[in-house]
Amino acid sequence: MTDTTVTSPLSPKEAAIRVAATLKTRGRSESRFQGLGLAAISTAILFLILLFAGILSNGIPGMFQHYVILEVTLDQERMDPQGDMSVESLYAGDAGTLVNEALLNALGNPTGRKAKRAARSIMSSASDLRLTEFAVANPSLIGQTVSVKFALDDDIDSFMRGFISRETPEAERRINNQVIEFVDKLNDAGRISYELSDYLFFGSASRNAEIAGIKGALIGSIFTLAVCLVIAFPLGVATAVYLEEIAPKNRITEIIEININNLAAVPSVVFGIMGLAIFIVTFGMPRSIPLVGGIVLALMTLPTIIISSRAAIRAVPPSIRDAALGVGASKMQTIFHHVIPLALPGMLTGTIIGMAQALGETAPLLMIGMVAFIVDIPGGVAEPATALPVQIFMWADFAERMFIQKTSAAIIVLLAFLITMNAAAIVLRKKLERRW
Repeated sequence: MTDTTVTSPLSPKEAAIRVAATLKTRGRSESRFQGLGLAAISTAILFLILLFAGILSNGIPGMFQHYVILEVTLDQERMDPQGDMSVESLYAGDAGTLVNEALLNALGNPTGRKAKRAARSIMSSASDLRLTEFAVANPSLIGQTVSVKFALDDDIDSFMRGFISRETPEAERRINNQVIEFVDKLNDAGRISYELSDYLFFGSASRNAEIAGIKGALIGSIFTLAVCLVIAFPLGVATAVYLEEIAPKNRITEIIEININNLAAVPSVVFGIMGLAIFIVTFGMPRSIPLVGGIVLALMTLPTIIISSRAAIRAVPPSIRDAALGVGASKMQTIFHHVIPLALPGMLTGTIIGMAQALGETAPLLMIGMVAFIVDIPGGVAEPATALPVQIFMWADFAERMFIQKTSAAIIVLLAFLITMNAAAIVLRKKLERRW
């Protein structure tokens, strides 16, 4: 039986009350949603601030270290035993003895084997090499007494920073009372300074924290990224142009597109395993060289470049293509003279972002052996090298206190590199983009 009850219409006043209640409920829902969004953004910003605060609090001090200034007499016979002032002769000289004599002289020439051993522990183990390099750079000063700046041992540096307390019992300290007495004497004489570390920026890999640096790793990263760019950019752009402008839309191209999108989500360590299996095991290429690292990173970066380049090509208005074809341009002329120039800003932006991602990768480089301890600065893409993220990974595993700060300092350098690359992407996009 049909219900014939007729609902009476609401009066204007009742309708207004109901609408007002509905608006209040909707307003409260929107306010809650906005509050949740602001809370999420605030939490993310807070964690970001905490992250950067932790890095900067350790990293900025890691860019500095303590040095001691000594008056060293560059004795001609001991610095240049062969007497021909050649580099070989200077490196064969007895620089270590000259440094020890200068240090003992600054301390008032203490006697006894124990006191001399305590004095020698103040200096970095690479002090003789630093004096030799100074003599090689300034051969005209040999035979004179000059002021030379030497790095302090990492334990002494930690003591000067307050990480080692003199109030701690001597048996529980890494440095004894005699060493502290000598350090105080040098400090009171104004010989100890706290300066920007030249070892951090111009030194290479070392087990001694006070002389370890990022120069070799930074150059290795540059070589690796150069190989990655040379391979990934032209291949990525060519693939994007072919898939968007030339390839027929059929099942084969659909499968290719799906695989490209899937490759963008593959963990980076898988590319490292592939590089190890194909380039090193199968092709016999050397381990730990930027050439192999660049190829692996190029394969990892290709999906990102292809996807961003295809998006940039799609963003070009169809009217541009129609106009070019309408005035008699061929399809290839339309692509190379009109489509690619207009899509280039987006292509370059995607490429630089992909390169920045590659710069921070560690896992694929570990798989191909770029974790090796390389002291020499690489001179090319075929010479053994390490990369900055791998150097950071290795330093983080060392026990010395100074390596903690140097790790944070290296992270700051890496972040600065990444920020610079992303800023370059923004500048290039603004400079090259055209409006229509």
